[in-house]
Amino acid sequence: MKKKSILLVFVLMLVGCGAMALADGVLRPGYVPKSAVKLVLFGLLPLLVCRADPNLDCLSPLKPKKRGLLISLWLGVGLYGFILGAYFLIGPFFDFSAIAGSLTQNAGVTRDNFLYVSLYISFVNSFLEEFFFRGFLFCNLKGLLGRGGAYLFSALPFSLYHVAMMIGWFSPLLFLLVMAGLLAGGMIFNWLNEKLDTLYASWLTHMFANFAINAVGYILFGIL
Repeated sequence: MKKKSILLVFVLMLVGCGAMALADGVLRPGYVPKSAVKLVLFGLLPLLVCRADPNLDCLSPLKPKKRGLLISLWLGVGLYGFILGAYFLIGPFFDFSAIAGSLTQNAGVTRDNFLYVSLYISFVNSFLEEFFFRGFLFCNLKGLLGRGGAYLFSALPFSLYHVAMMIGWFSPLLFLLVMAGLLAGGMIFNWLNEKLDTLYASWLTHMFANFAINAVGYILFGIL
């Protein structure tokens, strides 16, 4: 039964990340339909799989707990400052101008709708990613594979899944730095979930990271 549960988790991880990579890198259906697909893959399917397999659970991490949320808040604020600081520090040495054009061409994100997109990214998209990579993958793999396997097979897919959407955004060196940052972020989010035993801890920190990324987006689109 344990092997079957591990297989289910890995199949859903590959299907979810693979389908989103296909949507981001090849099909490029536009932001609204892509978000609907992510809602199914990262939200609905894990719920159905956990319902079908009694060894799996993705609802327990959703139980609200006040303990440690202040830590997540301060960590989120620090991450916000780090991301913005890194942008202003390395901005003069790298060309970020292609990002806005790529978002417009591939996902239909423009200066006019970026406010709505940024709100979705900050609150909804961050929750879907936390639910899938931490609430489903990390929490279940920790019981099935142990702590080390859970950290690796949740943080690594979290970083790699972003590759397709960032094609053409960065130079090779900057791309590697961004991927390393995403991997480190995934590890931090896993640690928060493990330490505080609630998905809302990593969601709060992830939300602030997205606030910073969206602030950079406002600059690139010429809104700020």
